[in-house]
Amino acid sequence: MDVSSWLWLAVLGGIVAMLAVDLFAHRRAHVIGVREAAAWSAVWVTIGVAFGAWIWVTYGAELGQQYFAGYLIEKSLAVDNVFVWAIIFTYFAVPREFQHRVLFLGVLGALVFRGVFIAGGSALIASFGWVLYLFAAFLLWTGYRMLRQRDEHLDPERSRALRLFRRWVPMTDAYHGQRFLVRRGGRLLATPLLAVLVLVEVTDVVFAVDSIPAVFAVTDEPFLVFTANAFAILGLRAMYFLLADLIHRFVYLKTGLALVLIWVGIKMVLKIDVVYVPTTVSLAVVTTIIGTSIWLSLRATRGQGRRALDAPTTPPFRMATAAEVAALEPLWRRRPRRADDDSGTPARPGEQVLPVGARRSDQEASP
Repeated sequence: MDVSSWLWLAVLGGIVAMLAVDLFAHRRAHVIGVREAAAWSAVWVTIGVAFGAWIWVTYGAELGQQYFAGYLIEKSLAVDNVFVWAIIFTYFAVPREFQHRVLFLGVLGALVFRGVFIAGGSALIASFGWVLYLFAAFLLWTGYRMLRQRDEHLDPERSRALRLFRRWVPMTDAYHGQRFLVRRGGRLLATPLLAVLVLVEVTDVVFAVDSIPAVFAVTDEPFLVFTANAFAILGLRAMYFLLADLIHRFVYLKTGLALVLIWVGIKMVLKIDVVYVPTTVSLAVVTTIIGTSIWLSLRATRGQGRRALDAPTTPPFRMATAAEVAALEPLWRRRPRRADDDSGTPARPGEQVLPVGARRSDQEASP
């Protein structure tokens, strides 16, 4: 596939423009409802499908089918990512009006990381053909592990990334609007929203490690791998607000995703040593597996409505009061420290700075 530098630049420029439009449309914090999420989801899916149609017309049916196979795989795996985000937001009791900003930055980071991973994967495949064996083995193992653990879910409390963040980063015990950082007493502090963003980014990287080899199993073209990932990821925020309250209905989806990973791993092995499976067949198999798992899930849970995850009875963090927000210092201009201040963080009424490694509940339990 002959892809010019101008086409790469045009695609990257279009992605940046779409992100800017999305950021402008959601520049004010507000709760995104189902209708708005459905409208945005339709927009992102239309853009992704339209780009695939352009690939089909411009470069032929084979490359067009490869793009759509990669897009479908990435979009399907993204649903599992959405459910993990819902667990994270519920655990941290993040107000819904603040969630979009976290997801916007999370998706932006995911695009950057995946671009790096795709470039690295392409270079490895071009230089060392045997890497495909590792990719295939990894996909088979991941699919098997997902099948075994299909009823297990992420526990944010046990996250290593979260433990490291709490250990090394001083943090307030309250959300301060959409701020990730605040300054108090001349000291820069993280808000709980930054901890949420870090955990979202880590989960994005973990999912990228699974999904990128899966897309390489259906196409060798780095341009198609990247665009299939990018256009599927761009709609993740809208998909989250559309599906987050429907986790309980997709009971067989994880089984379907596991079977997809196992299938693409088998396809990669066959492609290396035995026979090339036509992209049409691969696309049909992936579509059938995902479609069947969704149909069985909705059939098994018919009659059930939207239902949010159960929130913790004692939220780990609270909302800052208006007085606390008004008392914050300019973020990037340090105020001189008072002579009688030893810690650099004079107490504000009702507000605490969590010691490294502590939670708000720990503070409340201490004498």
